Amino acid sequence: MVIKFLGVDSISSASDLRGRHVLIPAEDRMPLPPHHYYLWELQGCRVVAERQGKRVEVGTVTGIQPTGGVDVLQVATPRGEVLVPLAQAICAKIDTQARTILIDPPEDLLELNA
Repeated sequence: MVIKFLGVDSISSASDLRGRHVLIPAEDRMPLPPHHYYLWELQGCRVVAERQGKRVEVGTVTGIQPTGGVDVLQVATPRGEVLVPLAQAICAKIDTQARTILIDPPEDLLELNA
C-alpha cells in the first residue's frame, strides 16, 4: 500500500512521520482477501474448539503476539492464558461478524499452554 499525505512532498519530510500510526475509519478500510483479517478484528473474539464432534468453549482472545512467522493468539481461559497459533490449519474458521474463532488444535495443545 502506498499512502500520500498532503504537504509531505519529500523524503526528509516523510521521514519525520516514521514510527507513527495511521488510523483509518473501519468503514474506509481496504477489503482483504479470504482468510485474511485485521488483527484488531480478532481481539475479543470467542475461541471454540471442535472436540469429537462437540464444540467446547475455550476462552476469549485478549491479544495477538507477532512472531515474525505465524502470529499467536493470546486466549484467556478459566485455567489461565493459552497460546494458539493463528495458522489456517489450527484456526479452522474465523467469523469476525459472529466474533467467533473455531479451532481444531493438535492433541494436548490447550493443556500444554495452560
